[in-house]
Amino acid sequence: MKIYDVSMEIYEDMMVYKNREENKPKITVKADHSNSRTYESAITIGMHTGTHIDAPLHMLKDGETMESYNVEHLVKKCKVLDLTYVEDKITRDVLEEKDIDKGDFILFKTKNSFTEEFDFQFIYLEKSGAEYLRDIGIVGVGTDSLGIERDQPQYETHRTLLGKNIMIIEGLRLKEIVEGEYTLVVLPLKIRNVEASPARVILIKE
Repeated sequence: MKIYDVSMEIYEDMMVYKNREENKPKITVKADHSNSRTYESAITIGMHTGTHIDAPLHMLKDGETMESYNVEHLVKKCKVLDLTYVEDKITRDVLEEKDIDKGDFILFKTKNSFTEEFDFQFIYLEKSGAEYLRDIGIVGVGTDSLGIERDQPQYETHRTLLGKNIMIIEGLRLKEIVEGEYTLVVLPLKIRNVEASPARVILIKE
């Protein structure tokens, strides 16, 4: 058995969406061994920092919050699709060439996994691709960019997927992962009434 950590490391100068300074986490030392018998720190972090899950509320008024995902949603078989040859966007035509079935949890490995700097032209899932996955009836999709879509003013990809309660994971690191089937373990922080949560994600290959 081989276990792969496919999560982003969280630190103050990490890669964040569109390089916005306000999106970077802040870590504050509250006590250290120079003034206390203990070392304690605090973190200020956005829910969409690093590897994270989007819940329907992120894009849909009155949508479900993170509590809608129970443990059964978070430990599943998944398929990693190697799409490193794709330029610009993942469309229906691209996905029709892959083995995708109802009930699948799909992870996209693209060129995004090979950069540690934010690329404003990152590979994304275009509306037609999202509609194709929705129509098949997948249960979840993960991507190796910090956003599953870009340059779509109405957020069509998010709305298409979240409207059917299809879980979205963003910010995966899949550089070392080969195409195939794995056991996915995705563990978000257990926070009430929020639209997203940072998560630790691992893949297990039997």
